[in-house]
Amino acid sequence: MIVLNYSHPLTEQQIAHVAAIIGERPLVRAIDSQIDRERPLAEVAVELADAAELSPDEWQTIPLIINPPALAPLAVAMLAEIHGRAGGFPAMLNVRPVAGSIPTRYEVAEILNLQAIREAARRRR
Repeated sequence: MIVLNYSHPLTEQQIAHVAAIIGERPLVRAIDSQIDRERPLAEVAVELADAAELSPDEWQTIPLIINPPALAPLAVAMLAEIHGRAGGFPAMLNVRPVAGSIPTRYEVAEILNLQAIREAARRRR
């Protein structure tokens, strides 16, 4: 299991929580997603997916969890690129602020199965 982290670095506690949810310690690949907003997002999405250094076979066979970029339009473009490479949607981390924490801390709230969400939505057509 690989976590492609396109956002802030994950803490050891956050990685341990992911491991507890999925039943194994994931390999985390930190990928810088700071971009030039003047560039076309489709091009940037290709480059960021390439930065994961996965072969075409790996995109289709290795279970992936995405921690998407914080920039929403880039996150959407990335999901389209990853869906095209993987043949389906990956799982996704939901990282949220811990209520009342000072200073603000963040926790892994859940791991969303985006493919399952898509399939459930198809039944509501």
